[in-house]
Amino acid sequence: MTTQHPPRNDGRGRRALFRTKTVEQSIRDTEEPEHALRKSLSALDLTVFGVGVVIGTGIFVLTGKVAKENAGPSVALAFVLAGVVCALAALCYAEFASTVPVAGSAYTFAYASLGELPAWIIGWDLILELALGCAVVAVGWSGYIRSLLDTAGWHLPPALIGPHHGHFGFDILACALVVALTVILVLGMKLSSRVTGIVVGVKVTVVLIVIVAGSFFITGTNYEPFIPPSKGVTGRNDITAPLVQLMFGFTPSHFGVMGIFAAAAVVFFAFIGFDIVATAAEETRNPQRDVPRGILGSLAICTILYVAVSVVVTGMQKYSELSTDAPLADAFKSVGHPFWAGLISFGAAVGLTSVSMILLLGQSRVFFAMSRDGLLPRFFSVVHPRFGTPYRSTILLGTVVAVVAGFTSIDVLAELVNIGTLFAFVVVALGVAILRRSRPDLPRAFRTPFVPTVPALSVLASLWLMLNLTAETWMRFVAWMILGVVVYFVYGRGHSRVP
Repeated sequence: MTTQHPPRNDGRGRRALFRTKTVEQSIRDTEEPEHALRKSLSALDLTVFGVGVVIGTGIFVLTGKVAKENAGPSVALAFVLAGVVCALAALCYAEFASTVPVAGSAYTFAYASLGELPAWIIGWDLILELALGCAVVAVGWSGYIRSLLDTAGWHLPPALIGPHHGHFGFDILACALVVALTVILVLGMKLSSRVTGIVVGVKVTVVLIVIVAGSFFITGTNYEPFIPPSKGVTGRNDITAPLVQLMFGFTPSHFGVMGIFAAAAVVFFAFIGFDIVATAAEETRNPQRDVPRGILGSLAICTILYVAVSVVVTGMQKYSELSTDAPLADAFKSVGHPFWAGLISFGAAVGLTSVSMILLLGQSRVFFAMSRDGLLPRFFSVVHPRFGTPYRSTILLGTVVAVVAGFTSIDVLAELVNIGTLFAFVVVALGVAILRRSRPDLPRAFRTPFVPTVPALSVLASLWLMLNLTAETWMRFVAWMILGVVVYFVYGRGHSRVP
């Protein structure tokens, strides 16, 4: 039986809000039989997870869209720049995950370095980020499948394709996908990794085929000029404008050198997801060695693929003529090869399956870690005796996400995913620097180089990208954080298992 701790009235006040959970205690908690996850993953499994969640429709859509609107052929440099920003965060994640190989990712790392309230805030943030991310991706997957069904002459009733044009609807395909993935996650991590491996294999094969096939249709003159002349943009002055513009009067520009930086802020979001590898640290056979390899390896593979695709698409068609809805597919149509356009749509649909699964996996592990610490009901931290998975939290979250996906239309929700991820990057980078000073004695299988310089650069880069998000997104994010603080003081603070 789990003992509930009574609410604290010990007068410790502020100090209690920032009590930390030692690394040793975090690791001991993973050894409780009823709350211990099964270790079954390798470095290859983690790398596949990372590639599986990062490579989505963005590689087929974002590359051409940003080339046309922001950077021209130099979009390849924007991907390299965004990859460097992500690498700064990845180095911090790698050290933390190898030092504290416990489920929960940034939540667990914050608990060990910054304290309980910051850990709760980042955990609450991750729950929103991953839930919305999974729901939005599932809706996108549903759209691709409906398109394929329409091509085959099968049409779903309007009431079963989700909200559209102001009319009520329930997206039955998006809901069904989340339910199916929830079942797979409950049945075990090894099964989940095998399914993900197959899906990622198909997805990466399609990407490589597109790169190779597209290279035969490249025209050198399409790269001229590689960095188009700078062009000013009329800024907005309402809540839909970037926060940096409202705060400092900064006016964005397209193309030129500044256009590359503006493009990097956009394409950065195509990299979101590699950090989810850290949520599986506790289920890895050799986390000290394999988690850093999984994080850095998946990021390197995705950066190379993104750069290659951007070089191909801007070489096939003049950047100013690219479409913004399906630029890579339309580029193949422009050179008279519609078959490749169909293959791209197939690869995107298959790819979104793994993205949804891994986002749901990450969310359930964060929720599990928070409930094991008592900040959420301990009922949800019980592990299935046969499958070794946190089945209660997985089923709960899978049900919620399935319902949200059924009633969600893709619009501003995606930006909440972006700001949540960047906030997690800031917390992890700060935590690495703090833990280096407070616990220099901890064994670190992987060490972030040039501390505190690298963490400081990671914080600054993440904050800059956050400021480039709209004021409206910031308002929604702050509202969710305020709700989280209320929940913490009503329930989490009094039930925490950390003395």
